[in-house]
Amino acid sequence: MWKSYITVLKRGGEWIHVLERIAESTKRKSFTIHDLPVSERPRERLLKLGSEALSAQEILALVLGRGIAGESVMVTAQRLLSELGNLKGIANASIEELSKVKGIGVAKAAQLKASFELGNRVEESYLYEKEEKTVRTPEDAVNLVKRRLRGKKREHFIALLLDTRSHLITTSEISIGSLDTSIAHPREVFKEAISASANSCIFIHNHPSGNPTPSGDENLLEDVVL
Repeated sequence: MWKSYITVLKRGGEWIHVLERIAESTKRKSFTIHDLPVSERPRERLLKLGSEALSAQEILALVLGRGIAGESVMVTAQRLLSELGNLKGIANASIEELSKVKGIGVAKAAQLKASFELGNRVEESYLYEKEEKTVRTPEDAVNLVKRRLRGKKREHFIALLLDTRSHLITTSEISIGSLDTSIAHPREVFKEAISASANSCIFIHNHPSGNPTPSGDENLLEDVVL
């Protein structure tokens, strides 16, 4: 004998009711992506309507690929959003924080971090294309790297390499330190500048700790470079 029950899945503000049948003699199974009508699955919706038509939950589900045993990847995606607040919370979370969410191991956490980093780099490339890459003020320099440094949990030491007209040649990441220490050797700093035939350099690094006071290492590096 068979009986029917309703599984309800929320996508954005829309409710989808999926009718399933299971045998009374077997254990009731959990909802999986294959229980959705083909036309309502994230991949098929993307192919038909474009990525902009998908909810954050559906996009996360596509990035993750599959759920865990007995659980749809859609459920895992919704859990990510619920536990970390929103996409920004997920993007800023560390590998360790992501891995603590049920259904997200180290591999899936790495997939998520890589996906958000790709988005950051695309946004950065659009910024470079649309804006004149001339650096004349501290604000100009900050605008070129603020998206790149947003949400970073460790100190990043970055060099903006400029030509004789103060036009940006390239942005070079010299080193990545710890939460409150940026380790950069003067040799590496000048190596990048010489390689790019730069006329001048601007050095920038972030303070994830929130304390803007320069450390002893930073003061020493400044003395050596200058």
